[in-house]
Formats: sequence, C-alpha cells, structure tokens
Amino acid sequence: MQKKFLKNLVFLLFLNLLVKPFWILGIDRTVQNMVGSREYGFYFAVFNFSYLFYIFLDLGITNFNNRNIARNHDQLKEHFGGMAVMKLLLGVVYGVLIFLVAWLIGYRGRQLYLLAWVGFNQFLLSFILYLRSNISGLLMFTVDSVLSVMDRILMIGMVGVLLWTGIFHGRFSIEWFVYAQTVAYLLTAAVAWVVLLKKSGKLTLRWDVDFFKLVLRRSFPFALLVLLMSFYSRMDSVMIERLLPVPVGDQQAGVYAQAFRLLDAAQNLAYLFAVLLLPLFSKMLKDKIPVDNLVRLAFSIMMTGVVIGAVTTHFFAKDLMQWMYPVRHGETAMAYQLRMEQSATIFRLLMWGFAGIASNYIFGTLLTANNNLRVLNGIALSGLIINFTLNFLLIPHYQAVGSAVATLVTQWGTAVLQLIFAFRLVRLNIRRDLWLRLFVLLAGTFLAGLLLQEAGILSWKMQLLLLPGVGLLMGVLMKTLDVKKFWLLVSEKTA
Repeated sequence: MQKKFLKNLVFLLFLNLLVKPFWILGIDRTVQNMVGSREYGFYFAVFNFSYLFYIFLDLGITNFNNRNIARNHDQLKEHFGGMAVMKLLLGVVYGVLIFLVAWLIGYRGRQLYLLAWVGFNQFLLSFILYLRSNISGLLMFTVDSVLSVMDRILMIGMVGVLLWTGIFHGRFSIEWFVYAQTVAYLLTAAVAWVVLLKKSGKLTLRWDVDFFKLVLRRSFPFALLVLLMSFYSRMDSVMIERLLPVPVGDQQAGVYAQAFRLLDAAQNLAYLFAVLLLPLFSKMLKDKIPVDNLVRLAFSIMMTGVVIGAVTTHFFAKDLMQWMYPVRHGETAMAYQLRMEQSATIFRLLMWGFAGIASNYIFGTLLTANNNLRVLNGIALSGLIINFTLNFLLIPHYQAVGSAVATLVTQWGTAVLQLIFAFRLVRLNIRRDLWLRLFVLLAGTFLAGLLLQEAGILSWKMQLLLLPGVGLLMGVLMKTLDVKKFWLLVSEKTA
C-alpha cells in the first residue's frame, strides 16, 4: 500500500503542480487584477456563501461512497443509479435553500444572479466529485488524477482566450469567469461519466425511496462533518463582508482573497493526500493491516512541505503580494502599501495555520476511514464555535487580519484534537523522533531564512528560490524525506 500511495501521489502532484500554479498565478490572479479587489471580493463573498451550504448537495454521500466502494468494488452497479438520482434531488434542495437564505440576509439583484450561476457550478462540482469517488474507490488513481485537473485545464483555455486575445476589447467581467467554470465542469462531468460506463457497463438512474433512506441514514455522520467543517473553514469572507460597512466589506473580502488564493492552492495539494489515503486506509483497516508505516510516510512528506512553505512565505509574504498584485488605476501609494501590508500579514497567518489543515488531511482522513465520525463531528463543532466567536470579536476591530487570526487558532486547535484521538482510537505506533526531526527542520529553515535576509546579497526572488532548496536538503538529511526508502518502494516489483 505504501508503494501504491507513493507512486500515485507523485503522479497526482506532478499533474497538479503542472496545471494549478498557472491557473492561480496566470488566470485567477489576472482576473482579480483586471476586475479589481472590490469586484472580486463581491464574487469571493458570494462564492463562499454558496460553499457554506455545499453539504446539502452531498449529505456525506461522496465520502461514504468512496469508503464503501473501496471496500466493496462489486457494489458500484448496484448503488450508482440510486445515488445519482439522489444527487439530482439534492441539487434542487440546495438551490432553494441558498436562495431563501440569501434573500433573508439581504442579497438582491446582481448578488442573486451571480449566486444562481455559482450555485449551479457548485452542483456540477459536487456531481463530479461523486463520479470521481467511484473511480478512486475502484483504485483507478491515474484516471482520477487526470480528472482532478481537467476542469482547470479547460478553464485556463477559455478564460485565457477572454483575457489575452482582445476578443471583447479588454472588457472582462466577473460573470465571464463564472460562465467559463460552468462549461468546464459540464465537460469534465461528461468525461467522468463515460469512464464509469466503460468500466462497469450500463449505468441506469433508479428511483428507490428505501435505498435513499438507507444511504442518508448511513451517510448522515459524514454530512454533518462536512457541514461543520465547511462553516468554520469558509465563513471568513462572508462574515467580513457582512460585519463591515459598505464598501469596506467587499474591499476587505478582496484583500483576504488575495492572501487566501495561495493558501487555497496549498490546500488543494494537501487534499490530494486525503483523496489517495481514504480508500487505502479504508481497505487496510478492513483487512486488519497496520497503517502505522503509511501514516508516517504520508505525514512526513506532507509536513516537510508545509514547514518549508510556511517559513518561506513568512519571509517573503509582502514581496509575493506586491509581485502578484500591482497598483491599480487611481490607487494612491499609501492605499496600495496598506493593502499589501494587510495581505502580507494575512498570508503569513494563513500559511502558519496551514500546518493544522495539512495535519487534518492525514489524521482526519484516518479517523474517517476508521468510522470515528462522532469524534470528528465533536471536534468540528468545537472548531465552528471557536471560529465564529473569534471572527465576530476580531473582524470589527482588525478587519480581514482578525479573520486570519481566527483561522489560525481554529485550524491548530482542531489539528491537535484530531491527532490525539487518532493515536488513541487507531492505536498508532509512530516513533517520537519524527516530531524532533520536524522541529529541527523548522528551526534550521528559519535560521537559513534569517541569514539570507541579513546577508542581503541576493535579490528576493533568488532568495525565494534558494530557501526552499535549503529546506529540502535539510529534509533529506533529517530523513523527513527518506529518499532511500522512497526509491526502494517505487522500484520494488511487488505491489
């Protein structure tokens, strides 16, 4: 299983590192710079509002299905038709719910129009993830990896044409960005559907009320977990926009989005670990195969990258923000510097909080595979209460920076709790020296960053390239990245 995880992780990371940085830095960033922070903040708040209710599109079906298919491959044909119909019905429920709540909290006119398209895109994305849960549950990780970047490749092509060919004479609206997402999701869903048809033969939709009740009852704990986690991880920009006066709310949501963009990219990479680990953990636990070595392998790889990334962004946060977001037309030098200082501070806080998020993708996934949903839901509820309370107290005084502090505290708090329960409930046996090695890596990389900045010989871009290299070298020396073990795993002939 370690070999399967490592080989597919390398391929999955390769595809995502090939495509998503260009999407984030070349497309998404350009869109924000072209439409402005206020306009993009408007979209970002609407998007995150729609995401708060994302669970009603899924109700835990995707995670339940992925775990179930990984354990019982033969149930794909039996369950697919009923679950696909359920997804369609949930799409209707979700649409009614988001419009009702949006109206009650004051959304009108253009906000509701954009919400309609963003909500439809959320439905398409949810359906794609359900289709992919079948594919990864069958351990077809290569196909799933390609599908994981297909929508972004399509959007790069479409939005790139709109941005850079001059077809619309430089006039670009945030709505075009959303329309391109719709087309990309539709095409990706069609391809995933065809893959499942070829793998399993005829797949027909099926109306079965008893089956619906059975699946909902079994998936409810998964649904509650995703709901709670969605609220405490995505409520930030919504609360910023709602708690601050117009137009400060939209502007601060835009500033938060500037820093959040790179965190979101990092989260997407970390999520790839969970995509691979959930079916592998599920099968190993069912077959009573020890998971200790796989947990250690995944955690050491993940946290090595997290430590290097957090330290690097700590030193170069402002440089990165200034490079990504130039002065806008009509913006004063003072206003620009304030925007960059805020974004840099938020970025540092979010990236240190990313350590907690990354840990959750390992230990939270393990607890999910072990069916410890009650524990995970208790932790997620605690995270929601902490995050809402801190946001409510800090945003009025510290604006978007206060929201970043709330995120940092929440993510670290939930990570510590998940770690404790993972060791207790799964009875992990992982040597304590790993924690010492990671601490030495953190201290050494931070010291290297200080020395580079104090020397002042190289440009910040050269330092930005050099510091991660130093961190990777230290990771190899400290064996948090065990190159010899990786090579043996990849090169061995047995599965």
